[in-house]
This record gives sequence, structure tokens and C-alpha cells, in this order.
Amino acid sequence: MLAEDLGDHRPLDNARNNSMDDLLTALRAAAEPTRLRIVALLAHGELTVSELVRILGQSQPRISRHLKLLTEAGLLTRHPEGSWIFYRLADDSPKGAPGAEVARHLNALLPDINGVKDDGQILAQDLGRLAGVRRDRNEAAAAYFRDNAESWDKLRSLHADEAEVEKAIGDLLPDSGIDNLLDLGAGTGRILEMLAPRTRRGTGIDLSREMLAVARANLERAGCDHCQVRQGDLYQLPFAADAFDVITIHQVLHFLDEPGRAINEAARVLRPGGRLLIIDFAPHNQERLRQDHEHRRLGFADEDIHTWFQRAQIAHQQTISLAGDPLTVALWLAEKPRTQPEPAP
Repeated sequence: MLAEDLGDHRPLDNARNNSMDDLLTALRAAAEPTRLRIVALLAHGELTVSELVRILGQSQPRISRHLKLLTEAGLLTRHPEGSWIFYRLADDSPKGAPGAEVARHLNALLPDINGVKDDGQILAQDLGRLAGVRRDRNEAAAAYFRDNAESWDKLRSLHADEAEVEKAIGDLLPDSGIDNLLDLGAGTGRILEMLAPRTRRGTGIDLSREMLAVARANLERAGCDHCQVRQGDLYQLPFAADAFDVITIHQVLHFLDEPGRAINEAARVLRPGGRLLIIDFAPHNQERLRQDHEHRRLGFADEDIHTWFQRAQIAHQQTISLAGDPLTVALWLAEKPRTQPEPAP
């Protein structure tokens, strides 16, 4: 029996009322054919406005208006990358907001395009055009990688075998149960791909749009739908504090002007009890790497990394060195204390 039937006219709980309003907003946002098609497409990975225009055959202003409504309702998230903006289904919603869950349930209710034809085959046609967009993406990424493959191979030949490095990475990180993984300087997406089976959700950050294109193609090819990459600044990460339980920085610090600052920012978004793993070169004298590969630092001493860990208030746990000729690869593992120390007076 309703409270008002008993003469109780107390106001509804504000949180419950807001939750109902948010749910209605999310349902209204999705209750339009084109917007529902967008939700279905983004279940297969992130897309730009221009890619959605190509797939859906509608004008850019119209698609942008639909995306704005879906984003404001919490079903999508948007990630600017230079002059581009990538859209993706929301992974999580703010506490009490149902947008991400609404998007997941709607996709579960849509026809199985691989086996069931919807009325007019609209969704099946959309997925066919999506395949064309992905094919073009992969071809562009492959061309870029071909153009740069020689320099990548030359650099790899100077240090420890990649398989040995990847084994060491795997040994230092949990075998399973990684909730949120962040890879800083994602490059080709290899770390995300390698750790994907252990991870519920993976995110890669890189400044290079060309490398992000390579990473997206590689992750799609490997079926890593739960991993994404986005353009971002390692010194100003677009994430809240305590957001990730594992963070990797693979062969990135030697490109940076301020490695300590990047480590400090990584520590900020690392959860208490979370692990930060840095993979980079030990000190070396290969000056040509500055000229040929834009390296700013010729490797790092253990004392430097340890000092940066201390300043970031994370605890140095372990160091592994893998000798190569002439470069040695080092792996430094740190953990964020579950109770942060009091700041010095």
C-alpha cells in the first residue's frame, strides 16, 4: 500500500527521486531509432563522429546532436583527441546514475546480428559498414607501421629479447583479477593485449595519434573489446585519484623531460594496494638513440627510480635486470601503501 494511502505525505527520498529522473533521462535518450543504432554500434568499440556519419548515412550536425544527448544521459563517454572526438559506451556511471547499465541492457535486448535478422536488416547493414570502417583503419595503421618498422626493429635488436621482457612483466603482475589496468605510453597496444586475459578493463594513454591508430587496430584484431586507448598527457591524466589497481609505463620515461613528474601523476591515480611497474633502460652510452630515436635520457639508475618512488609516496618492491647488447632492460615494481604516510611537517 502506498504511503499516501495511509495519509503519510512525507516527501520522497531525494536520492531515489534523482535516480528515477536519471533512469527516465537515459531511457528517453535511447528511445529513438538512430540513437539506438549508435548504442548498438559502440558496443563493438569506440568510433569518431565522422565514422558514425559514414556508417549511419546522416549529416554530421545530426549525428553530433544524437551523441550529445546520449553522452549527457550517461550512456556514452567522449574522449577528445586533437581535432577528433572518440565516443564509447560508458564503462561506469557516477554513483546512482544508471546510464551505463541502461546501455548494457539495451544491447542485450538487441537481435543477434550474426544469427538473427532484424526488421529491414538495419543493424546488420550498420555492422557491415562498420566492418568497412575497421578495414580502412587497419590498412592505414599497417601502412604507418610498415613505414616505421625498420627503426622499431633496429631498436629492439639492441636490448633483451621481447619475449623475455614480457615474461618478466607477467611474473611481476597478478595472474588474474586485475580490475582496472592503465598503460601509460601505450604505443602499439602490446602491453594491453598481453595483459588483456588478466584484466576486466584496460586503458592505454599515448600522445601520438598515429601510434593510437596502430594500437586500436591491434586490439581490435586481438579481440580485446574490453581495452581502449585514448590520447592524453602523462603529466595530467584525465582520471580521478585511486582509479587503477595496476599501472604500467613501458619504454616511455626515456622520452620525457620530467620522468619524476610522470611517476608522481601515475601514483596519484593508483589505488592503495595497487602496483606500478616501470620498464625502461638501465644507464647506457648509446648517444645515437638521442639522434635517431629522440631519447631524452640514456637510461635510469636504480637510485633515480627509487628516489622518484619515495617522492610519489609509493614503496619500491623489486627490481629485475635483463641484460642485452648493448642495452639492459630494467623492471622496477612499486606498490602504493594502503595507508598513506603523514606529510612531513
